[in-house]
Formats: sequence, structure tokens, C-alpha cells
Amino acid sequence: MPKSIFLSHGSPMIAILDNEYTRFLTELGASMQPKAIVLFSAHWETEETTISFQTGTYETIYDFYGFPDELFQVKYPATGSIEIATEVERCLSARGIAVNRDESRGLDHGSWSLLKHLYPNANIPVVQISVNPFLPAEQQLLIGEALSELDEDILLIGSGATVHNLRMLKWEQTEPEAWAIQFDDWLIEKLEKKQWSELAAYRDHAPHAALAVPRAEHFVPFFIALGSAGAAYDPKVIHRSYEMGTLSYMCMSFT
Repeated sequence: MPKSIFLSHGSPMIAILDNEYTRFLTELGASMQPKAIVLFSAHWETEETTISFQTGTYETIYDFYGFPDELFQVKYPATGSIEIATEVERCLSARGIAVNRDESRGLDHGSWSLLKHLYPNANIPVVQISVNPFLPAEQQLLIGEALSELDEDILLIGSGATVHNLRMLKWEQTEPEAWAIQFDDWLIEKLEKKQWSELAAYRDHAPHAALAVPRAEHFVPFFIALGSAGAAYDPKVIHRSYEMGTLSYMCMSFT
């Protein structure tokens, strides 16, 4: 079973900032030295689960605009791993999950903005995987569960955000909105009680679900990371902070 975590990538600016959250990422990376990283990014959407298959250096994708020039100078020259990608493909196919291969796409900021702090030397192979935000949460859990067979020295990262509503950002606000806190509190409670069915039906049960998750692409990696931990998962909040009133930087470890 791989080490399974969920991390918020929030604003692309975290790639060049030195703050509480980026220092947490640096410390987290120093505490783990996996042989490879398997990462599901909210910023790569496909209908079928698609796996990056390459051994060369990834291109750094700048999938945003309107940010300082310094951000567009960041490079994260990680390499891929055909060996790990093949193992991921095998695990998913064995569970009847349709998969595709991608041999050219680079790393989007859902990957490199985090990895730059976790592993600044870019010396650990990365296999990036797409998400489909239109699949039900139960299916996202099954995708993660299929990868529970990966080696324990692989780090599986779900990269997204639990509360991600760009229309509700309070740009100058330092204190989080109560509804954002309540949504994350509900998630933690259901995780601790291992109430997976309620988690999967979060739109019906969680407070302020429509505000917190107006579109599911940033929440999907949470379910995949959770699923990969299996039934014996041990949920821990490893970081929790908020930016601009509503953007959650809550991070979880599941194994």
C-alpha cells in the first residue's frame, strides 16, 4: 500500500512564496523519501483515466494567467517513470477501470507548485494522472482503491482543495469564512467515524457543499487519495489554514 496524502495546491503563487504553508510542504517532503510519486491533479481532466508515460524531463506547464513574471520562470525538471506508470496501469486495468496513456504532456501547476517545495531537487520520478470530475464519488474511491496495491515506498498525492470557489474569494480577508470551516469540520468528522457513504454523498449531507465544491475537479483527488488508503486508513489532518477567506489549505494523510 502506498503512502497516501491529500494536498491543497491553492493559488499558483505558492510556488514562489515563503509562508506557513510552503514551509509545511518543505518539512513534509523532508520527512518522506519515496522511490516515486503518483499524483492526481485537479488541472488535468479527461473522460478516461490517463497516465503520463514518459522517461524524459517533463515540460513545466503554466496553465494560468495574470500572475507575476517570476512565476512563469519557475521550472520543475522532474522525469517520469515507465516502470511505475505501467504498474499503475496494471492496477487500474485489473479492476476494470479504462485507462489511456499520454507520452507528451508536461506537469501542470497542480503538480509542480507543490513538488517544488516537497522535493526541490526534482530527483524523484513523477507519474501524473488525470481526473474526471463527472464521475460519482463512489467511482473516485474505487480508482484510489485500485492503487492500494502499489508498493509502500510510493507516495500517492491527491492534489486539489476541499474548499475551492474562486467566485467566493475575499481577496483582502485573513480570517476564514465560517461556512468554509464548517465544511472542512464535517469532512474531518466523517473521516474519523469512517462514514464513507456519507462522504460520498457529501452534496446531500455536508453543510455548504454547493459553496465549497461548486465543481468537483478539485475535490476528486481527495476521494482518490482516500480510496488508495483502503478500509484500514488512518486519517490525520497534517495542515490546516485558509487564504482569502474561503480557500482551504487543509491537507490530510490517510496511511
